[in-house]
Amino acid sequence: MRMNSFEDHVLTGTTVSSGEFLEWGRRTYVMGIVNVTPDSFSGDGLDTDIDAIVDQAKQMVCDGADMIDIGAESTRPGSSPISDEEELARLIPALRAVRNQVSVPISVDTYKSHVALRALEEGADILNDVWGLKADAKMADVAAKYDVPIIIMHNQKTREYRDLLPDVIDSLSQSISIAKCAGVAESQIILDPGIGFGKTADHNLEVLRRLPEFQPLGHPVLVGTSRKSTIGSILGLPVEQRVEGTAATVALSIAGGADIVRVHDVKEMVRVSRMSDAVVRAWRPTDWNS
Repeated sequence: MRMNSFEDHVLTGTTVSSGEFLEWGRRTYVMGIVNVTPDSFSGDGLDTDIDAIVDQAKQMVCDGADMIDIGAESTRPGSSPISDEEELARLIPALRAVRNQVSVPISVDTYKSHVALRALEEGADILNDVWGLKADAKMADVAAKYDVPIIIMHNQKTREYRDLLPDVIDSLSQSISIAKCAGVAESQIILDPGIGFGKTADHNLEVLRRLPEFQPLGHPVLVGTSRKSTIGSILGLPVEQRVEGTAATVALSIAGGADIVRVHDVKEMVRVSRMSDAVVRAWRPTDWNS
């Protein structure tokens, strides 16, 4: 696996609606996961407990999270879709409360354009679409209208591929075309290879091993491996004991070129990311003294 140095990486960036500039290539950004669902696979779903939601988001920021991702519909395997109304009933009170308490960018995990529109009206900064703009044709229009970053994830309903990496890359290329045709700026597109979505454990490991192959697409890459079943399969551990396995995948993702890692255990993964960045991207703390 090629390790990308700071000097090798062309620095580009994205400005979110809060005015913060995300500079790709200098260091890895850590996205903390806040699940406002009753049935999260990771056991951390907070449902409608607003105080707990705000406390978790604030703690993540204190622990070093660069952004928060709020999701109100479970995407765990076998979960059932919910209506726009139910998703909004969970999401909007949580989003309002978190927006009032934290200053970091907030991403909203939804594939529904109506939910995305309402979230942006309530102060969300980033959209995170687990269906890569292919479940709701209007998602790209919403992102373009508000000129916000959109995370486009690879996903599919089966686990069958002709050739795994070329198929995933081709699907993401199609999603990029959908975004650009709707008027989404190149600088607002972030890619996610979709670890755990429409893939076997072996597929997930191959995607991680070959992560540098996504770089020619020309967009920053987000990787979300946190606590996922592939880690459990390899280590034979339940979801609450997967922090070390997550740490290994986070470090290797950064070595493979990831720009954002989406995690549950923020404090630990910030440390992993900073140490990995020091090696991979020649990042140093502001008080560094060699």
